[in-house]
This record gives sequence, C-alpha cells and structure tokens, in this order.
Amino acid sequence: MSTRRELPESPYLTTIAGRKPHRMPVWFMRQAGRSLPEYRALRAQHSMLAACFDAELVAEITLQPVRRHDVDAAILFSDIVVPLRGAGVELDIVPDVGPVIAHPVRTAADVAALKPLDPQAVQPVAEAVSQLVAALGAVPLIGFAGAPFTLASYLVEGGPSRTHARTKAMMLAEPDSWHALMEKLTDLTIAFLRVQLDAGVDAIQVFDSWAGTLSLADYRAHVLPHSSRVFAALADADVPMTHFGVGTAELLGAMSQAVRPARAGMVGVDWRTSLADAAARVAPGTALQGNLDPAVLLAGWPVVARAARAVVDDGRRAVAAGAAGHVFNLGHGVLPETDPGILTDLVGLVHSL
Repeated sequence: MSTRRELPESPYLTTIAGRKPHRMPVWFMRQAGRSLPEYRALRAQHSMLAACFDAELVAEITLQPVRRHDVDAAILFSDIVVPLRGAGVELDIVPDVGPVIAHPVRTAADVAALKPLDPQAVQPVAEAVSQLVAALGAVPLIGFAGAPFTLASYLVEGGPSRTHARTKAMMLAEPDSWHALMEKLTDLTIAFLRVQLDAGVDAIQVFDSWAGTLSLADYRAHVLPHSSRVFAALADADVPMTHFGVGTAELLGAMSQAVRPARAGMVGVDWRTSLADAAARVAPGTALQGNLDPAVLLAGWPVVARAARAVVDDGRRAVAAGAAGHVFNLGHGVLPETDPGILTDLVGLVHSL
C-alpha cells in the first residue's frame, strides 16, 4: 500500500473536505487530451488504447494540462474501458466512434465467461501513477474508473449507444443475469481503483456516464447497490471520492447516497442543473463539482467570462444552501475544438474570483 501524500495547501482537496481554500479550485474533465496540440502530436504516433497502456505516455499526457493551464488537479489519462481490457475483454477504441466490443455480453453464459482484472495487465497504469505522484509536487492526482452501469452498457450494446435499449432490456427482463454482470463489474471497478490507490493517487472519481438514461426507480433498484459497493469497498483508502454522470438531475440524491462512505464526498453536476438546485438534492455535507457547459467555451471570451462568473455565483449559493464546497469544472468533458488559450484564461479568471 502506498503511503498517502499530505497536500494541506491543495485547494481541490481542501474544498471537498468542507474547508475554505486559499483560491477557488478548478480543473476540467478531459483536460488531458483532445484540445491540446501537444496531445494530438503524441496521438498521431500512438492509438488511444496503446497510449493508455504506456506508462510514460500516460504520465506525459496527464501532465500536459497542468503545465499549460495551472489547474488545481491532474486526472489520470486513461479510458473507461481500460479495466475491461485488463480483464481480457477483446475491444478497441475506434476514432470518431468510441469503444467497440468484439463480442457483446448478452446471455448468462456471456456473463459467466467474464474474468476478473489481471493486475499485471494494468501495471503500466500503476507505473504511471508512481511517476506522476513524484512529478506533480503539490498538485493532487485524481484516479478514475467507469461505474459498473456504464461498463455494462458498453459490454451489452457492443459500443456507444443513444438509447441503451439492449442494456435496459437485459436489466428489466433478465434481472439475475443483470445483477451477476453488475457484481462482476463492481469487483472489476474496485480492483482497478485499488491499483491506482495503491500506487498513490490522491482522490478518485467514478464516471457513470450513461446513468442519466435511467429513471430514479430503475437506478435505485438496478444500479445504486453496485455503485454504493464501489465507494464502500474503497472507503478505507481515506481519500476524497467523486461520483459523476451526465443528465443525472433526478439521480443526484441517490448518487450522493452512494458516495457517502467516503471521508470527503463530492457529486459532479452537469450544466442542465443549477448548483444551488443540486445542493438541495444531495445529502448534506456533499461537495459539488461543475458545471459550465463545455459548448460555452466555443462562444468567445466575453461569453465565457460572463458564464464562468455565473457558475461561481451559483456555487456560492450552493454552499450557502448546505453544500460542503464547490470545485469549478465543466458539466462534461472539454470538446476537441476548444481553444486551449481559452481554458488557460478561464483558470486565471476562476482563481481571481
């Protein structure tokens, strides 16, 4: 087990813990990647999947936005499907498509055939974390994984989906197979995050990217017990934990319930829901992350600056309403066509506020 770093001056860690930081913390989902020319130069020589399993590349790509933007946290460069690959699932990350699964999981036999994570298969991830902890100084490193439901969706659909119809059909019509699949994927998620924690990450974030396709009733019955087990199993690591999904306004209370075992818990909020409204939905003492619309970054600096100030003001109202704190972020990932200079200026503006 890695010895946990002490980073008492980190605005990111301070805020999630419910204390007042010396400046407003800001980082961006997908900051390590597509909008940066230095990232695209590296990716011109390496496929996405290859990059995710190369420790030196993972470390370099993770560091790029920290150097360029002065963000308050680094997030490990990886992909949601990396632990699936580490468990022997045949897949590829296809440009302009996303993860594609060679043999979708749709029967009880398919579920039974799934293997647990092979820690050696993701050893490059652990090596990258060790390199990053040494290189980042006072900047915390966020490890991450996909939540069991989002992993299940990729496996059942065979790739990205707009409707997640096959996934929902399996969930509702074959509950035994569904929960068996979710149990295996929960174990996989815990094991992958444990690798990162043992290597030294300072916090974790669990992305349930597609949970917003579910009703609250279905989420509570078929997903929440498994997501909750991820956070409960890792509570002994004593690091801040964040739960994030897209289009999850109706699920925010349940998602905050899942993350409650954490010493310091945070829920990510997308741009569709105000932070003040989110504060009324989540469990008391939960910090909030978000929630500038990524598309705003394409609208020119005056619009960006005005919208950013509005998010900061909304975050202050959220804290006044009971949220433990507010970490400035986007409501989803940085869009590939975003001007990196706008991101740098946005960090400076948020820090000045």
